[in-house]
Amino acid sequence: MEKGDMLFCIPPSDHEVERIKAILGAHPEVAFVSLVGADIYGNHTDEKIPVKIFTEDVEGLLREGVQTDGSSVQLPLIADISNAKVTLIPDLSVNWYVDYNEDLVRFSGKGRRPVGTLRIPAHLVHNGTMEVGSRAILRDAVDTFKRDLVSLIKKHPYVLEHLPLESAEDISEVLLTSATELEFYVKTPHEVADRDRLHTSQELKEQYWKRTIGPVRSALEETLLLLDKYGFGVEMGHKEVGGVKPEMVEGGDFSHIMEQLEIDWKYSDPMQAADNDRMVRYLVRDVFRQYGLDVTFMAKPVDGVAGSGKHTHLGAAVRLKNGSVKSLFAPKDPYADYLSPIGYGALMGLLKNYEIINPIANPTTDAINRLKPGFEAPVSIVTSLGNDVLTPSRNRSVLACVIRDPEKPLGTRFELRSPNPRSNTHLVLAASLMAMLDGIKAVLEAGKGPGELEASLSKEAEAEDFYLETGRMYRSEVNIFEDYSAEERNRIFGRTPATAWENINAFDAYPEKARVLFRDSVFSTVDLASFKAAALDSWVRELHDRIVPELRDRVRRCVMLHDPADCTDLDEERFAAVRSMACEIARDSSMRISLLTRLSRALEDKDYKAASDLQLLTMEKVQALEAVYAEYCRNII
Repeated sequence: MEKGDMLFCIPPSDHEVERIKAILGAHPEVAFVSLVGADIYGNHTDEKIPVKIFTEDVEGLLREGVQTDGSSVQLPLIADISNAKVTLIPDLSVNWYVDYNEDLVRFSGKGRRPVGTLRIPAHLVHNGTMEVGSRAILRDAVDTFKRDLVSLIKKHPYVLEHLPLESAEDISEVLLTSATELEFYVKTPHEVADRDRLHTSQELKEQYWKRTIGPVRSALEETLLLLDKYGFGVEMGHKEVGGVKPEMVEGGDFSHIMEQLEIDWKYSDPMQAADNDRMVRYLVRDVFRQYGLDVTFMAKPVDGVAGSGKHTHLGAAVRLKNGSVKSLFAPKDPYADYLSPIGYGALMGLLKNYEIINPIANPTTDAINRLKPGFEAPVSIVTSLGNDVLTPSRNRSVLACVIRDPEKPLGTRFELRSPNPRSNTHLVLAASLMAMLDGIKAVLEAGKGPGELEASLSKEAEAEDFYLETGRMYRSEVNIFEDYSAEERNRIFGRTPATAWENINAFDAYPEKARVLFRDSVFSTVDLASFKAAALDSWVRELHDRIVPELRDRVRRCVMLHDPADCTDLDEERFAAVRSMACEIARDSSMRISLLTRLSRALEDKDYKAASDLQLLTMEKVQALEAVYAEYCRNII
């Protein structure tokens, strides 16, 4: 059906009562309105209101919102079953998108159309007084960053010598820009990918940037066309490194599809970027499902194969009173320096305080599983500037890339490579902005210029610095996976959290860094406590109720394949080793408690340090078991 005349977006310029009524009246395909709140863990509500009810009191609903049950959102320590009053107040500052149900098509005044729901992002208010959840935190982070940055420039005017503007009084407004790059896997439902084939294909780079075919091509192209109808400004869609070539079956159909894709779209302000990220995921899943394909936004859907990231871009500029726009991160002379003092300060703040950004970006076991060496996922807190100021860096092994082109200074920005498709972009951006502001404040108060700051960022681990930590290196122009050992990386860049619990525990391990989030009450102590509680509960429940049973199933699959009457002594020897390892992992006896039982008991006893250690040990043992079992299987004929 032709979708050209359907409603896809109501922009902020149309968020006026009579205009909203007129738009909805002209588009009967939109049957519902949903107020969408984002809780502390990034879950979104979906409260459907019939358009007829909404239009009867648009003004009242925009002003007073609607109530929801606090137990339906994750706001631990804030809203629970005994104190559950939460109100959703529409956000008038962002785009409102229409979500169409392609499975429900009906006749409207313009022919057959899918039924649509106007999704209105909303702030969550607890008990009528306290704004809570991810949107409020990001809004306050943006406001604080903009206000404090202008104040810092005025207080330390020396920085104007290194910026493309003459006076702080010339600034009309600060412009923050953000965007995400979405990676995801698509596959044929009910078919299991062969891990060895996936790994081999990845090593041979058989998929990266290759031409898509069959239903994957059709779904990808339809998705890109649809995203443009919504106004996202698609920049690119392509294959990523993961995946295998699909198999063609009788009739020209394809089976055993398992491919990794990436979609990129235009940058926006931080709040709109976070909203866009969520809406794009909905649209991707819906379109690919129409072509009979499952989509997973897991960070690491298959062990031993590249995971999926959501590289997150951060930029800052100013609009001057004469209407021109100038980057705050680019230096005055982009052929002489890499960054301005503000750019260096933002990057240094991001790196120094990353330990309290990481648990927000990667609070789950799935997320931690992606952050392993060898798959282009960052494992160390380090950046790259480039071998010289005229040669932009394309080092993909670092955590934070500096994206710059001396010919296009306005595009200067940072690419944070650690978030994954399920990361809560609202909070990732909020925490990143607060970390960056901390670094900018330190740099400007110290009166540092670009040359001094490049030296600081390039310091050896043992060197002291006015801001960065002794014992750490922060810059590398080489492949950190190949040119440093694991021991060296941990020593000079800091040890990478090995479990979700270790990552979440960083808020307590680095209290001085956690205080950066509390600046101007952007994050409150209860906000952080609520996020920690939600993340910890998620880790415990998933580990106890999903991961432990899955590990038991993996152990049970290591069954005997040889015929005792027709085998070699090597078959019996290898399978004996398999049984011994399997019993250590999963079988209790009167003399010994298995690792999986010990892990479950540690979780039930809330001994999370022991549970975290046992999770690592058990995973190591299971992987070793599967390696021995694979060797045993290869000899069976």
